[in-house]
Amino acid sequence: MMIIRPIRQDDLVDLTNMAVNAGVGFTSLPANEELLQQRLDAAEKAFNSGDNHEENQSYLFVLEDTSNGHICGVCGIESALGQDSPWYNYHLGTLVHASPSLNVYGKSRTLTLSNDHTDCSELCTLFLDAGYRHSKNGSLLSKSRFMFIASQKQRFNHRIIAEMRGVSDEQGNSPFWDGLGAHFFSMPFSRADYLSGLGNKAFIAELMPKLPIYTNLLKDSVQEVIGKVHQNTAPALNMLEQEGFANLGYVDIFDGGPTIEANIKHIRAVNESEQVQIRVDDEASQADSPSETFLIANEQVADFRCTLFNLCQSQLSVESGNEGDSVGESEGSQTTVLTIPSSLSSALKITDGDHVRIVALKPKPSA
Repeated sequence: MMIIRPIRQDDLVDLTNMAVNAGVGFTSLPANEELLQQRLDAAEKAFNSGDNHEENQSYLFVLEDTSNGHICGVCGIESALGQDSPWYNYHLGTLVHASPSLNVYGKSRTLTLSNDHTDCSELCTLFLDAGYRHSKNGSLLSKSRFMFIASQKQRFNHRIIAEMRGVSDEQGNSPFWDGLGAHFFSMPFSRADYLSGLGNKAFIAELMPKLPIYTNLLKDSVQEVIGKVHQNTAPALNMLEQEGFANLGYVDIFDGGPTIEANIKHIRAVNESEQVQIRVDDEASQADSPSETFLIANEQVADFRCTLFNLCQSQLSVESGNEGDSVGESEGSQTTVLTIPSSLSSALKITDGDHVRIVALKPKPSA
């Protein structure tokens, strides 16, 4: 079974190996064991913290193959950006130059250094080993974060962003950096990207020009990659767009990749997720009725667990509550009950009568 859980101290070796495999351009997962240990320590602190979203907490989750204990994926959430140092990106804007007397009218795209995403929450650090990029593992890894957010909304800002990896070649060269950033720093993109992963992003950004940059002054090869994603990132971008994220004109200052965003209440998996009560029964029939893949997660923090399961309608029932039932359930109320096997309840660290959150893995097709 593939299970999402909070990262632990004994995951450092696997995390380091994933950082090496991620390669250049993966800013939030640099191949530096000391920094990764710091991220692990910060995650441990976050999962044991209070629910004040105004103080940045760095949550880090791993995907574990329980059949062999292998850690094959990692994903994260930052609760409030720009609390420790300024958060920078470029905003794509438009400047109009016009002279009615000369019958001249022109529009130019510009890049302006911005701190607009300060205090936003961020989806980050998404990486899955190549050997596990199948069987919906990527969807589980990415969307499990929405299950955590749905049950812990008070920990996060209403505005959530995701920086998408920009275009670079197999050698790690970035056309955007070579055409813009490299003019202000005597270092290659790989070095700048590594330094930003070490926490020096603000320092590098402060050396960038503060006035708007006219994109038409850049080479065509540079203009073409602004707001575009790395070919390996395209599936992740498509997945987040289906969940309600949109590109509002922000790009990364290093590789020009897009920063997409959504209001927490407009994220499909958060908005459509449903709390249900669990009944554990290994003898219950699951046959006949068609099944659909769902995400299922407990509502814990330090012991958060999430996985996929095939839901048959026969597993769901609506039962009337009686006086003295669970807190918040009055006489005559109705409760949705989901019947699952003990193997799933054990993996999720839940018992009979507990509540979990479920949602369909994929959005319903548009009518």
